[in-house]
Amino acid sequence: MEVFWKNGYEGASITDLTAAMGINSPSLYAAFGCKEALFREAVAYYNETEGVDAVKALRELPTAKDAIGGFLRQNALFYTTPDKPSGCMIVLTATTYTEQSRAVHAHLAEWRIATEHDFRERIERGIAEGDVPAGADAATIAAFYSAVNQGMAIQARDDADRSKLSAVAESAISAWDGLVG
Repeated sequence: MEVFWKNGYEGASITDLTAAMGINSPSLYAAFGCKEALFREAVAYYNETEGVDAVKALRELPTAKDAIGGFLRQNALFYTTPDKPSGCMIVLTATTYTEQSRAVHAHLAEWRIATEHDFRERIERGIAEGDVPAGADAATIAAFYSAVNQGMAIQARDDADRSKLSAVAESAISAWDGLVG
């Protein structure tokens, strides 16, 4: 997972992957069939183990503003965790692709779109529960916060530190009233 996270799909060689896993190429192919299948397993594992605090905040905090704010704050921390690749594997590993890796790009795009969809659902829940005004454009607000989240991941990869990402998260949260209003 970390080889893909650090090097991207295209940049992760079979040699790098087998060395990280402590196996040889025939064992990798026997277990996964191909690099793309291994990558999909790595993405699934990433989603089960990394960034879970952000997802928990999005689902469990009492208001939509708190939930999205909590998500961004957690990712400001997560994207800059020492001893892990910086940024978000889902955002960073297939933003560029070749014709041969188009399916990988599409797979990751589905995950990125799912996060935006989760934001939208949380905002719509806020509308239903009364903590977001009825006329708020949930789709646009979700797209905005998704763009902020993805931008934070890219900035982390460009060596932005935790305080910079936290400031970005707080700035985005402070825009909430104008966005929903």
